[in-house]
Amino acid sequence: HLWLTTEGVFGVALGVSTSFVFLFVLFGAMLERAGAGAYFIKVAFSLLGHMKGGPAKAAVVASGLSGLVSGSSIANVVTTGTFTIPLMKRVGFPGTKAGAVEVAASTNGQLTPPIMGAAAFLMVEYVGISYVEVIKAAILPALISYIALIYIVHLEACKAGMTGLPRRRVPTVVQSLLSFTGTILGLCVISAVVYYGVGWTKDVFGDAATPIVTVALLLAYVGLVNISARYAKEGAIEIDAELTEVPEPGPTIKSGLHYLLPIVVLVWCLTVERFSPGLSAFWATVFMIFILITQRPLIAVMSKQGSIAEQTKQGFIDLLESLVTGARNMIGIGVATAAAGTVVGVVTLTGIGLVMTDFVEFISGGNIILMLLFTAVISLILGMGLPTTANYIVVSTLMAPVIVTLGAQSGLIIPLIAVHLFVFYFGILADDTPPVGLAAFAAAAIAKSDPIRTGIQGFTYDIRTAILPFMFIFNTQLLLMGIDSWWHLMLTIISSVIAMLIFSAATQGWWFTKNKWWETVALLVLTFTFFRPGFWWDQIYPAKVLHPGTEIAAIAETLPVGQEIELLVAGENLEGDYISKTVRLPFDDNATTADERISSMGLMLNDTNGRMIVDMVEFGSPAESAGVDFDWEIRSVVVDADRPMKEWVFVPALLILIGLAMNQRRRARRDELSA
Repeated sequence: HLWLTTEGVFGVALGVSTSFVFLFVLFGAMLERAGAGAYFIKVAFSLLGHMKGGPAKAAVVASGLSGLVSGSSIANVVTTGTFTIPLMKRVGFPGTKAGAVEVAASTNGQLTPPIMGAAAFLMVEYVGISYVEVIKAAILPALISYIALIYIVHLEACKAGMTGLPRRRVPTVVQSLLSFTGTILGLCVISAVVYYGVGWTKDVFGDAATPIVTVALLLAYVGLVNISARYAKEGAIEIDAELTEVPEPGPTIKSGLHYLLPIVVLVWCLTVERFSPGLSAFWATVFMIFILITQRPLIAVMSKQGSIAEQTKQGFIDLLESLVTGARNMIGIGVATAAAGTVVGVVTLTGIGLVMTDFVEFISGGNIILMLLFTAVISLILGMGLPTTANYIVVSTLMAPVIVTLGAQSGLIIPLIAVHLFVFYFGILADDTPPVGLAAFAAAAIAKSDPIRTGIQGFTYDIRTAILPFMFIFNTQLLLMGIDSWWHLMLTIISSVIAMLIFSAATQGWWFTKNKWWETVALLVLTFTFFRPGFWWDQIYPAKVLHPGTEIAAIAETLPVGQEIELLVAGENLEGDYISKTVRLPFDDNATTADERISSMGLMLNDTNGRMIVDMVEFGSPAESAGVDFDWEIRSVVVDADRPMKEWVFVPALLILIGLAMNQRRRARRDELSA
């Protein structure tokens, strides 16, 4: 069973890790060897090093950027932490907090698209959606989590009265604004030119578009290397050297812009060309090989320094070293996924999975919140001994179907991707959860601090990440689902960022000054309000209207194409238990009449004495996949209520927040005067 079937060692997990995870690991190793890791750290320090607790803020950004290409929290701690932790200690952070900030930032690196570690690729297989859909769902929670961590670091710096590193030249406010907005606008313009420019060439040149774009990419590469050659010395920071002042942002950013091109290739292939993750990583890696071999000789030619032959030889050495590093990094992932395969195999062979899930379901008493809490605890406990990927495989295999089923029985339709991301988040948090937080041990070794205390401190910083999964289970707008316009998207992003910043202030016990207990409680309630405005709105205006099941034909006919019909169904399952649950069924886009739409869902219905009974369920249909069985009753058709938008709750919440802020500012000024 463990060796000859696809349920054991050679199962989905090992298959995914060998087919395309390895290519991403290799791509990350090459990017690191080329100097991209060091470049990201330099850029973060040049932009943030002068602020309060600047090195810690730079550590967060650097770890996030490194997480883009590494996908491993422990590797992230070891690579960026050796540079950032000593600097944090020098500006006033105790060893425990310096290590904890690095741990919190590095564990979040695995949550950051486009490369989210091996588990994200497994999600593609388990959930049955494209990798682009996984990135789309994961991007907003990852961003607001990072913004909150930078804010937590800022609050820590304010509490301790820290300052940043000195700058060589202090720019005026106008120069700072122009520099910041210029960078953002520049990135937006480049993105727009790439997206719309290349899309336009495809329409005009057809098959010739690909070679034309390739030539343009190579020209951009040569141009950016030329810029790097001019600014490399000015923007250079020796990673091992002691940093006494903040480097100039301009030269630092310009000293490695060509490192962004392989990431552009990767994201382009994934999102625009819609290649498979494996093929996208392949082309990005091919371009990385080209960069490794050519960047040194090109810089030698353009800067007129160094022997071209010597630099070419060094380029090939870099390539070989990156291949070795990629292979070494993959060994750990391969062993972990194979070992997780044995766990999955044992679960399917013995049936312990059903016993375990039944037990958790029994303890939770059918309460979805308790079920989620137990799942989170199981993920954290298993994460002490299993790597993130293995942990994700085991817990998602056991718990994801149960959570979806239990949610349906409670009238809550939870998308499968939301449950898988829930498990994924808690699997990652296990890396800094005592007593066996591996990332915390790595950071403590660099910070020369106690690993258990570092882990506990890291977890207090990561509570902000722990509440996110609970929120996006109940408010799927955080996963960019059910958003129908640009302003709705902006409202969702702004409200969720505000919620996370308020939560950070509440958990740190400090906003403009030290919080009083009632202020902390008020901030927590406001956090909940901004994350889940529908909870309060449902108390005033019911969210759903229930129509009798006999009206299914009339309602199905009026639905717009692409909208699913929501049904409350009930009946006996195969075990003889009578269950009731809510399901959403899609219908064929070409179906126009009520009968055609109901038939395309896989249902044959019969109106018996005013009760709508399921006569037959078509095999392989949406109805069968949703767990609807023959002889069940369609109790109700659930329709969204016509009510004012729930975001109106934000108006009183903002007024209360402004009142709290004014009260704290007044108290902070009074404390300053008395001091």
